[in-house]
Amino acid sequence: MDIIIITGSNGLIGGDAVEYYSSKFDYVIGIDNNFREYFFGSEGSTEWRKKMLESNFQNYIHYNMDIRSYNDLDKIYQKYNSDIKLIIHTASQPSHDWAAQEPLTDFTINANGTLNLLELTRKYCPNSVFIFTSTNKVYGDSPNSLPFQELDKRFELEMQHPYYNNGIDEGMSIDQSLHSLFGASKLAADILVQEYGKYYEMYTGVFRGGCLTGSNH
Repeated sequence: MDIIIITGSNGLIGGDAVEYYSSKFDYVIGIDNNFREYFFGSEGSTEWRKKMLESNFQNYIHYNMDIRSYNDLDKIYQKYNSDIKLIIHTASQPSHDWAAQEPLTDFTINANGTLNLLELTRKYCPNSVFIFTSTNKVYGDSPNSLPFQELDKRFELEMQHPYYNNGIDEGMSIDQSLHSLFGASKLAADILVQEYGKYYEMYTGVFRGGCLTGSNH
């Protein structure tokens, strides 16, 4: 049996991942405790997406669970064990302003929650693939030092610049920059995912997106 775990499964990226992978796995395990409602009030609730996913995909199993709870997550990993073939970790606290108001909450969700998932993946299904949705905010304000040209409607790099075609890569420094507390917590998680891949030889991947949106936003 092939199992996929998707954290933040009610959200924009997580919910779309559920829809895409539902036909490719025997069961899709969604983990989401609708904490966006705590972050942003009733308008931020993603309960509607959970109901839609449960209604449309018979192999979707939802767990209302906080990724900060290692013991709760352990129950899921213990149940599905080596049948888990892929983990897509999208759950996070996503706001710069909110992180500054509650930095402990922000860090424990973004960094500690990621560590919990990595360690349980190593414990129960070390041969699975672990995908982390990071952020381009790991570079802090370093991109502001790039030689942008002011055009009529936007700022743009010269075509000859190495970052012009494919954007910023890992060659840009993450040091000596202002990240915001959100950026710092995501950077901690980003490095943890890389380290588990290199140190424990796990199959990990990191995507540093920015300003992500879509029809289900």
